[in-house]
Amino acid sequence: MNKEIGKDDIVLVQDLVSKYQETTSQLSRIIVGQDQAIMQILSTMFVGGHSLLIGVPGLAKTLLVNTISKILGLRFNRVQFTPDLMPSDIIGNDILNENREFKFIKGPIFCNILLADEINRTPPKTQSALLEAMEEKSVTVSGKTYNLTPPFCVLATQNPIEQEGTYPLPEAQLDRFMYSVFLDYPTLEEEISIVKKTTLSKMGDVEQVFSENDLVSYQNLILKIPANDNVIKYAVELVQKTRPNRSNSSEYINKYINFGAGPRASQYLILGAKINAILSGKFSPDIEDVQRVSSWVLAHRLVKNYKAEAEGVQVNDIIKNLL
Repeated sequence: MNKEIGKDDIVLVQDLVSKYQETTSQLSRIIVGQDQAIMQILSTMFVGGHSLLIGVPGLAKTLLVNTISKILGLRFNRVQFTPDLMPSDIIGNDILNENREFKFIKGPIFCNILLADEINRTPPKTQSALLEAMEEKSVTVSGKTYNLTPPFCVLATQNPIEQEGTYPLPEAQLDRFMYSVFLDYPTLEEEISIVKKTTLSKMGDVEQVFSENDLVSYQNLILKIPANDNVIKYAVELVQKTRPNRSNSSEYINKYINFGAGPRASQYLILGAKINAILSGKFSPDIEDVQRVSSWVLAHRLVKNYKAEAEGVQVNDIIKNLL
């Protein structure tokens, strides 16, 4: 155990792991499969990040997020993003009351977990309404800033197959998400279990395992977890190698990438490695933990060029080449 971790922190780490295991157990009452997606979503919440959930309709994305909010004891709001959605529909607006005074009416963003459903169906103007909230944990209306109560997390869903009537997320928006979480179709056995659960009996319920204060304590704990210099150096070098036409970028990257990842990716690689280490029973991350989370952090940050598109090169192929 590292000298920088106090006894109280060790107890808190053990408490986090115990409650994480209890959470996954509770989730299995409602959600069948999707173990990796569950781990990714909970990991981002434990470090105060946000996740972009990518998957076809019907994979229980909304149900998963709603169930997690119940188990974590958090206030949950869902916003269906549509082409006519306005920024004020998310963050709120000043309303003239009966005393002819302007009063701020809070929008659905004032919660702990905001589910931004099909975020790419709304224009960039409305998408950008989330930028300040995701980074500064506050919103500004009519020149006045309102702080969001911690913990605050945005879980956005995106449908990868319907491109008509969608607006691709700008890079600045994508960079705010810690992980891109890909939800895949269930296996045959899992789908049979889903059908049995939903058509032959009433769905069960879950019990609350966490509180708001627990989650804030865990987020502060992750910042205290030490990471060796060689691990940090490896993460930063990995991110720098994604940037084309630099002294340390390979011919492969120069050939297929237009834009690489920014410094926020390096930060998220270390935070992701820390929580991955803790959930794996370690008190400090190593290079393997950075490698484990690398595709989740980098996949939505690398912008391929036309040559990669033409040759069918996938982002995951590029990340494998980097590793």
